[in-house]
Amino acid sequence: MLDQLTQLVKDVDGAWAAAIGGLDGLLIEGHATLDADLSLLIAEHAGLYRVTQTVYTDTLQGGQPRELYLRGERLSVYLHPIKSDYFLLLAVDGRGNLGQARLYGRDTARKLEAQL
Repeated sequence: MLDQLTQLVKDVDGAWAAAIGGLDGLLIEGHATLDADLSLLIAEHAGLYRVTQTVYTDTLQGGQPRELYLRGERLSVYLHPIKSDYFLLLAVDGRGNLGQARLYGRDTARKLEAQL
């Protein structure tokens, strides 16, 4: 799994971290090119993803979320579910390429699904 996460960071312009997290907020595996607390990134985004799931499935009747993208001033994060209990997190900087994040992120999530 680490090889796939490392390759994902290399493939996406502006990416600096990729990780697999559980909806319980625990880091399963991760790779970062910067000094970053991946456990904190996973824990915080797991909570956001759980809330998004509740809102989309229960409140809005929109079905399961297929991806989530959050953009800040200096940090953007793309999340893609892996099975029902895990998700892929890809962190990119301000010049990150969302199109690449979505394309390569989906492909990597599918590959990781077979391993989890």
